[in-house]
Amino acid sequence: MATSTLGLIPNWYPPTRENYDLILSLWKWFPAFASLQWATTWYGMGKTSLPSPLNLPGRLAWLTMESPGFLTLLYTFFRLPPQLSVTDLPWQNSVLAGLFVIHYSYRAILFPFLQPSMAPMHLSIWASAFSFQVINGLMLGSWLGGYGPTSQEEWDNLLPFGTLQFSVGIAIFYVGLAANYYHDDELREIRRRENHRQDRLVKEGRVKRGDVSRHYEVPKAGLFKYMLYPHYFVEWVEWFGYWTAAGYGCVPARCFLFNEVASMLPRAVRGKAWYVEKFGEEKVGKKWAVIPGFW
Repeated sequence: MATSTLGLIPNWYPPTRENYDLILSLWKWFPAFASLQWATTWYGMGKTSLPSPLNLPGRLAWLTMESPGFLTLLYTFFRLPPQLSVTDLPWQNSVLAGLFVIHYSYRAILFPFLQPSMAPMHLSIWASAFSFQVINGLMLGSWLGGYGPTSQEEWDNLLPFGTLQFSVGIAIFYVGLAANYYHDDELREIRRRENHRQDRLVKEGRVKRGDVSRHYEVPKAGLFKYMLYPHYFVEWVEWFGYWTAAGYGCVPARCFLFNEVASMLPRAVRGKAWYVEKFGEEKVGKKWAVIPGFW
């Protein structure tokens, strides 16, 4: 196996095996960093964003912070194998790379332009999300591109239940993906309804157009009946399915899931407090923040 790699940043992008192991060992500690969110209610995007000279336009910030993940994965996935003398990766590697790209083609590219509006984003939030995406894409891309299984025999050893486990994991992934689309669209529908309402009132000469990026309601459709952040929950379901398909010994997939939960759970809990403050306990009802029966 090569002891050096060539790329945009030699030995790091894509990484050597030694550097991959180093980054991955540090990546496991991300939840400790993410836990700092419990100490503050501030989060510089969405509901809690505030005016600041360091704010970036919402759509542009989202596109540029989310895209590096799948671009890094693709770059590493195609760049690394020839340098490791790997000539033919198993089909499972390509499927998993493709699923990651499918998710982020929506999340990074389509999502910001489907939104009726997006609040500004603070530069610090953009930078942390950008870094997360690059490291996550680098770790998964490296595992799929040569530092994980590179033969069918290795895949057979990795998955105790073989193709059945892989298929079940993919099925779970797609259930989560479809539910993610659905609940994202329900949130968009709130602002679409407000847009239509304002259009009607403006035509009647009764009001001036307002800023729908600051219009919020308590959503009710689908899993919103039970929790306030089902779009977070079903995304975790997605990546649990991905981890299942990759094998529970796949450390980058495990880190991805755990790191997402660690970074999103505090936001959901703080978000519930925001909903209660804005709309009142009675209107929010007994909904959980993000994990029914637990949180």
